[in-house]
Amino acid sequence: MEKSNVEILYEWMDKTTEIIQKHEEEPYLDSLTTTMETLFYQDAPEAMDDILSQKVQNALKEIDFSTFKIEETRKGIQLAILKGMKDSTQQQHLMTPETVALLVGYLAKKVTTGKEKVSLFDPASGTANLLTTVISQLDQQVEAYAGEVDPTLIQLAVLNANLQQQEVEFFHQDSLRPFLLDPVDLVVADLPVGYYPDDIRANDFELKADEGHSYAHHLFIEQALNYTNAGGYLIFVIPDFLFESDQSDKLHSFMQENAHIVGVVRLPESAFKSEKNRKSILILQKAGQGTSSPKQPLLVKMPSFKNESAMGDILEQMNTWFTQYNSRELNNNE
Repeated sequence: MEKSNVEILYEWMDKTTEIIQKHEEEPYLDSLTTTMETLFYQDAPEAMDDILSQKVQNALKEIDFSTFKIEETRKGIQLAILKGMKDSTQQQHLMTPETVALLVGYLAKKVTTGKEKVSLFDPASGTANLLTTVISQLDQQVEAYAGEVDPTLIQLAVLNANLQQQEVEFFHQDSLRPFLLDPVDLVVADLPVGYYPDDIRANDFELKADEGHSYAHHLFIEQALNYTNAGGYLIFVIPDFLFESDQSDKLHSFMQENAHIVGVVRLPESAFKSEKNRKSILILQKAGQGTSSPKQPLLVKMPSFKNESAMGDILEQMNTWFTQYNSRELNNNE
């Protein structure tokens, strides 16, 4: 069987990364950033020693990067990053699954219908897989921004966006600190779950814990709302237990005060290894002049992504729901 371009690109990246990794004796993800840099500049980095530089130059002769489509590039990079993350023990070194990212992109397209230009922000961008997947699904001109604190992940993210020819402005910082950023039309994020260690910074948030560390995933929701235009949308990949934890009452009343719940899409159990890892997608609209909650929020339980006919039925129902919702939004704005 003939190999697809995605496989060809992935195998080339993997092989080149292993050559660099063996020579430099460093983690796979660090070597992968060098591979991606080499691919982008079509040259070995200047700081590289002569022996490795020669090997990398030889590897470059084996691939013609100009023949790959953007979507093939995104998927090839994604496979290489996934391999590196399997070796990594850090919880934040996990990528939003492809099917989930595509679904977030589908929802992003629905809530931005009719807009000529969309400003987009991912405050927890990781390797920018979710962000670039969403950008690739939007028809409009997109102005994209991303925040990430982890130095390895942000390097991968910048190269990932560059290789896909996506223009994204990255902020290398703790995303719960203030950004030099105007509010945007749309926020997407796969929320980092856990405690936020900086209690002094957490004190500036309404959703801080009454005692002990605050939940990072709660603070991220508040932070994201701070950087969303009134009437703008937020699409979060959330843990299933978000509304059942010990601080959820506070979160619920905060959201009722500042946003409208547009919908919740429960992801299929089969997409996650264990029950505690299960996630949903939460769609919010930031409250503003003329905004209101939908009469009936979109509440969907997704079937297995492998069940094509059931997926088709659900998407049809969602399309119908959004047609009614968007016509209501149109009337509200007139």
